[in-house]
Amino acid sequence: MDHKNVFAALQEVCSDVISALNGSHNSSNADATDRLLGVMRQIQEHGRAVEPLITGFTAVYHHYDLDAQTPGNGYRTLVKVVHSCIIHILQKARYIASNCTGAFFRMDHNMAEMDAYCSALCQLRALLYLAQVLLSDNAHGQLYSQEEGGLSERFEREYISMHKACFYGRCLGFQFSPSLRPFLQTVVISMVSFGENYKKQQTGLGIAALSFFTSGKYVVDPELRGTEFERITQNLDVQFWKTFWNLTETELLSSLTRITSTVVQVNVIFTIPAVSLSLPLASDPSFSVSMNPPVAHWGPGPVKVRLISHTLRQGQDSAELLALSRPEGPQLSLPGGFSRQTAPLSPCLLIHFHGGGFVAQTSKSHENYLKSWSKDLNVPILSVDYSLAPEAPFPRALEECFYAYCWALKNCHLLGSTAERVCLVGDSAGGNLCITVSMRAMSHGVRVPDGIVAAYPATLLTTDASPSRLLTLIDPLLPLSVLYKCIDAYAGTSCQSVKPAQQLDTLVALGQDTVKLLTNFAQGATNWFQTLLDPKAAASSSPTTSSNGPLPSKSHSVEKPQEVKEYPDNFEPLRSRCLVDIRTPCTPIMKNPFVSPLLAPESLLKGLPPVHIVASALDALLDDSVMLAKKLRKMNQPVTLTVVEDLPHGFLSLVQLSKETQEASDICVKRIREVFKQEELPADQRQQEGLN
Repeated sequence: MDHKNVFAALQEVCSDVISALNGSHNSSNADATDRLLGVMRQIQEHGRAVEPLITGFTAVYHHYDLDAQTPGNGYRTLVKVVHSCIIHILQKARYIASNCTGAFFRMDHNMAEMDAYCSALCQLRALLYLAQVLLSDNAHGQLYSQEEGGLSERFEREYISMHKACFYGRCLGFQFSPSLRPFLQTVVISMVSFGENYKKQQTGLGIAALSFFTSGKYVVDPELRGTEFERITQNLDVQFWKTFWNLTETELLSSLTRITSTVVQVNVIFTIPAVSLSLPLASDPSFSVSMNPPVAHWGPGPVKVRLISHTLRQGQDSAELLALSRPEGPQLSLPGGFSRQTAPLSPCLLIHFHGGGFVAQTSKSHENYLKSWSKDLNVPILSVDYSLAPEAPFPRALEECFYAYCWALKNCHLLGSTAERVCLVGDSAGGNLCITVSMRAMSHGVRVPDGIVAAYPATLLTTDASPSRLLTLIDPLLPLSVLYKCIDAYAGTSCQSVKPAQQLDTLVALGQDTVKLLTNFAQGATNWFQTLLDPKAAASSSPTTSSNGPLPSKSHSVEKPQEVKEYPDNFEPLRSRCLVDIRTPCTPIMKNPFVSPLLAPESLLKGLPPVHIVASALDALLDDSVMLAKKLRKMNQPVTLTVVEDLPHGFLSLVQLSKETQEASDICVKRIREVFKQEELPADQRQQEGLN
């Protein structure tokens, strides 16, 4: 629907609701009716103010696309998000206008729903005003504000004080595909419940188990959920996010997802020893260059990797490889229906670097889609479990990924491949590492991969503002405070002691968690039943007033922040009662080209292999992808950009949840095929090859 028609419909339906409410005479809901009338008039006012802003953006946002065939940038995204918000308002308002006089109409509920979307539209209006500043201040085609003291600092001040809870309560995930909204609600409820029990004397799974019983109040009370998300999670430290994101690493949760994942013959973890390697020089293979193991921060150390292969291939069951495998890790398996014969070496090798903000997760959290890719592509996959920040800040992860890449080139025969074609693939932080590993390969004179496939990569680890990064105000998966914590950890500015990451044995952790679970089972169950029986009492016992909260908020006086002058005189966004404790990363390391490849000089980018970027239109890091693609295109470097719709950051980890995420994963597979120069086989032929 054309945006002019959308805004005309908004004014009309609001008038219809106002007329319908004025015509009803229900004294029992007089207060709610009066509030709803006020909300509808506010929506009309916001609509009249937002329409010219949207008209202005739609007139120019095409100038910020990569090209006419690839529409996508942060300005387009802001328009799309506002459009989605208004569509939800239209649907709800039409329902109210048609049913408000009915005997079963719930006035309080519908008023609360409409009030939440009115608040969301108000905050989106503020983001549009901030985006106008970017549009006027930045050079033509430039999406990032890199001016010292510019909008970046003003947006941080606004983020600290602006009301965000409406985006995590009733409006949660309105901008995303409807099939993902139940998942997002589950994530936010889990996150808030987990935050409530964080810092208690339990391990990860024990906290998760207790959180299950304390989550009832957040299910029945969306406003409480939104408020607590804003208050608790955005003020917790990076260790909270590391712990929460690593819940997918627990054996219990990973075994549940493994039930529905693709069955493969090879899924083995092994450790690459820390020894020097000799590789041929790319420019003259008659000469060799020595590659040292990773040494940053604590000296030479091994690198853990995971080998996944749908088909058992030559070399993968060799004594040399099995000698490197971890005894506690998964071993080679030959499920029923598979041939016991060893397939020949594959000409292709896929090397994967996982996402997780440089601070969390391993290949274990990503093996579901990697197994599927191994089957679809019929190639072995080596996924690198690099050391994580803040214990291992830059450049440790880069050194380990580069060393694993070099080891794979030299020992490809052990991985079931001849490595005639090598592709690097990664998502988010892993996409960053794909690019920087290739840059490091060029600078060391060794072979570069034949292509890179980067999904929603983080290519600019600075605090510079962009229109897509304004979405961090509303994104439940990547709030600005979390993005800054990850940047801060990887840059090493928050690191107190640098040391190798300690791995806790899975069975030991599970045993500890079980004890904690049983210890708190009765207490948790009691709280859960109390929540269902008396939500108000449960709300009153929430961490807002409890002395047992996980981490007290930093004391702030709730004062009106310094005004952003670009707001009109008659407008002010909603302000939060709980200010965010945000620490702005500030270190020259953030502008190191091996940290922020978007800032790399042409000399480091020239000679990169073809780069295929798969981004999401609703991702706060979208502009990272667009600007990198533009920079490479300007240098005549081979690059493609695909922008998928309606999906959040991290969609590869959600492949099993919806058709849209599966289609996005298929796009990644298609790009990998282009690197490997593969033709897609019919499904029946792929299945036959897997069994033979």
